[in-house]
Amino acid sequence: MTAVDTAPAAPPPVEEGIWTRLRRRKLALLGLLLIAATLLGAIFAPYLTQFDPDEQLFEGLSITGAPMAPGGMFPLGTDLLGRDLLTRILYGARTSLIIGLLANGVALLIGTFVGVTAGYFGGILGGILMRLTDLMMAFPALLLAICLAAIFQPSLWIVVMVIATVNWVQTARVLYAETASLSQREFIAAERTLGAGHMRILFRHILPHLVPTIIVWGTLGISTTVLLEATLSYLGVGVQPPTPSWGNIIFENQTYFQAAPWLVFFPGLAIVTLALAFNLVGDAFREVLDPTQRGRT
Repeated sequence: MTAVDTAPAAPPPVEEGIWTRLRRRKLALLGLLLIAATLLGAIFAPYLTQFDPDEQLFEGLSITGAPMAPGGMFPLGTDLLGRDLLTRILYGARTSLIIGLLANGVALLIGTFVGVTAGYFGGILGGILMRLTDLMMAFPALLLAICLAAIFQPSLWIVVMVIATVNWVQTARVLYAETASLSQREFIAAERTLGAGHMRILFRHILPHLVPTIIVWGTLGISTTVLLEATLSYLGVGVQPPTPSWGNIIFENQTYFQAAPWLVFFPGLAIVTLALAFNLVGDAFREVLDPTQRGRT
């Protein structure tokens, strides 16, 4: 007789939480740190600097009327009007974050509604919604945003709505494909057989499965929104002076770039850093929320 192996079976692997998988990704933590630093700088700007963003300082200009270089009481230097550049960048972060979060939130709502509605109901309604999406995708997003912003009187809320208008189509296309696939699953067919209504199926079964995709696209979309807002402000059809925006700070000082490169370098670095931070976090969310990536380091 053969001996019976009485060794206990190995316990099943413990399912790791999202935060556990996320914090193993150093680039994601770096992105979160940069976002947190920008957010704190924007919120506490009045306490981090002694100057007003629109205050023209006599001591902010040299005896020849040139901007002051970084150092001393002006860590990032001053601009052509003697205003503290660090102060304007901190207050400009408010503009970028407010527009980035609001415009991306509105775009996410529109894209989710269009994509889920078209993917679930299909038919004529789905066809109309997807043709509308295709029509919007046919226009270059930046060109369309410039045209829309130029039609209306530029303001913060107009910029929010313009960016949301051109930024929802990618989300709608992705969610349409996922919703259409989910709608053909057996558990959805079983719910229909049991008499479940459309709202119950959508809110109890379809949308919960789409949450990971919505989170990823929502995070990545903020970086696109930040870049688009800065571009519109730079071109003069976005946030208008004297409200500080990273885009209009660059525009105001671009003619003095060779003599005072910090006037363009520091706001440009702020734009790139914040956009990169949201991209790093979005990529990390895509990995940790993807079931096929679980268990990988």
